[in-house]
Amino acid sequence: MQSSDQEPNHGDSRRDFLKKSSLITAIALTPSVAVKAAENQADERFAELFEKIPLNLTVNNKNYKSAVEPRITLLDYLREELHLTGTKKGCDHGQCGACTVHVDGERVNSCLSLAVMNEGKKITTIEGLANGEALHPMQAAFIKHDGFQCGYCTPGQIMSAVACVNEGHTSSRAEISEYMSGNICRCGAYPNIVDAIVEVSKGGQKA
Repeated sequence: MQSSDQEPNHGDSRRDFLKKSSLITAIALTPSVAVKAAENQADERFAELFEKIPLNLTVNNKNYKSAVEPRITLLDYLREELHLTGTKKGCDHGQCGACTVHVDGERVNSCLSLAVMNEGKKITTIEGLANGEALHPMQAAFIKHDGFQCGYCTPGQIMSAVACVNEGHTSSRAEISEYMSGNICRCGAYPNIVDAIVEVSKGGQKA
């Protein structure tokens, strides 16, 4: 009579069989392109499997021709492809305004806009406001009135502020606050931001 420790473990054998069967089934059902990618250890390059689309943009008066994935946002294109990191990634949900840029003269939350949706358009970022070493009047006004503290939201605030003036929404401090409400300043520099916008609007400055 065999002792219990010498008896074959049928439970383990059954589990091994199920594991092997499941593995074989999984491989059989896996698309060939994924199997090939795995064989080439290309999982970290998975994004390259997406078809890229030609993109032509004018950014800060310079023409750029690229091939981009259809899923990339305008924000990520500007930051990662063109290295224009002045446009900040804040909430990434279009709620804070840190990523505000101008598209054909209109302010846009670049985190909510796909790069390919802007084919042939003219983009202006915070880097494109100044004229060489001469600051844009809105940039100078922000400095003069201490319109920023930590500075993270400042590029988006300035881009929206320029648009606010160009749109003609500066008849009162209340109107300015309303049309700047899409840009959040966690440091609470709102009164100073409004002061800067009032000064520029009185000077009749345009972007």
